[in-house]
Amino acid sequence: MEYNPYESTEKYDFYSFNNAFEILKYSHPVEFSELIHAFDNFHIFKDDLLLGGGSESNIPKRFSLLLRPAWRESRISADLYVRHIMRNPSEERQFVIPGYLDGYLIDYVKGKVAFDMEWNSKDQTFDRDLYAFRAFYETGIVDVAGIITRDGSLNRVFQDLGIMKKYGASTTWLGKLLPRIGTRKHGGCPLLIVAIKPGCIVDFEKETSDDQ
Repeated sequence: MEYNPYESTEKYDFYSFNNAFEILKYSHPVEFSELIHAFDNFHIFKDDLLLGGGSESNIPKRFSLLLRPAWRESRISADLYVRHIMRNPSEERQFVIPGYLDGYLIDYVKGKVAFDMEWNSKDQTFDRDLYAFRAFYETGIVDVAGIITRDGSLNRVFQDLGIMKKYGASTTWLGKLLPRIGTRKHGGCPLLIVAIKPGCIVDFEKETSDDQ
């Protein structure tokens, strides 16, 4: 499927910041193709929603199966080497700040592309993700990053299934992510945000999904 980041689909909404979609598509075509394949083939079943939430649920595992082993977890760590140069008279001192960068794990990294999936974690996880993307980008490890998370339109499905309580307002969903991007927590890192919609649920009544 050819996705347009500025148009909705039945399965996803896309949000491209700092030309992320164009950078991914034209500068990293292999990784782009693999991500599109993952989006095309990613599906959720009703039992996945009923059996539990959080990072250990079946839903992140289903997405991982579409990208592993080529896309690997990765983190960044670095010490800071500092030179303090003084004049009149000339003098220089040097020192190292260990652990100056010690970032969190990113779920999927391949080449110079990084992606995370946040299905139902605490919403503060987005701060961690955006900080990690910023560090990866500013050190030249990646050119573009992205997050796949829940769209607010899934709330109607959760309500119909009687499970809205475990998908609370303070968990990772689009409404908690976009304001953080608006405050530039990601720095200048190009970001592609993919919001999962009811169309990803393959065995739920279509009439309910169409009402989102």
